Amino acid sequence: MIGKTMFLNFVALFFMFLTKRTVDSVQLSAPAEVTGTYGGSVMVSCQYDLQFKDNTKYWCKGPVYEFCGVVVRTSRNRPNKRSFIVDDKEAGIFTVTMTALGDSDEDTYWCVISRSGRNVYTSVRLIISPAVATTTATQTTSSLILEQTSWWAALRWILFILMLCGLALTHITLWWRTKKAGRKSSLKQTQRDNTVIFIHG
Repeated sequence: MIGKTMFLNFVALFFMFLTKRTVDSVQLSAPAEVTGTYGGSVMVSCQYDLQFKDNTKYWCKGPVYEFCGVVVRTSRNRPNKRSFIVDDKEAGIFTVTMTALGDSDEDTYWCVISRSGRNVYTSVRLIISPAVATTTATQTTSSLILEQTSWWAALRWILFILMLCGLALTHITLWWRTKKAGRKSSLKQTQRDNTVIFIHG
């Protein structure tokens, strides 16, 4: 008899849990998971039933709702250092924006509607992607390759100019030697002619 009673209580609690989740999902909905980039920002939209348009909404951080810490709320309407919340009561959507994301921001968050009795809430998992850090590393590598390419291009120009100078110097040297050899040959020929004239004379 006791075992049957415990079983019925368990079934009743299970159905209450399912009913609660179903009612909450109808009254408040949000993406189960969002991804933000390291150093960037992320926006999360929490849609709610218009019956809660005048209720306070807040964004809460922590793996367990009952122990989560409030990050920002609409009643104060004051953003913290990196997060702020905007409530569009006509559309029935409140939007949370988080900026300057870091590794410590990756966690489970909660869209919450405050009301008397039991609050309405739903969880959102925030994933931080290292895409920006990877991009920065890629840009640094690209800059290094570009710098190395620039140095190599400059070195090739220097070598090309030195080669031209070497060719010009070689050409001038050959021209000077040819001219000098021509002068010597002309001088010898003149001496021979003078010798012949002297003998005949």
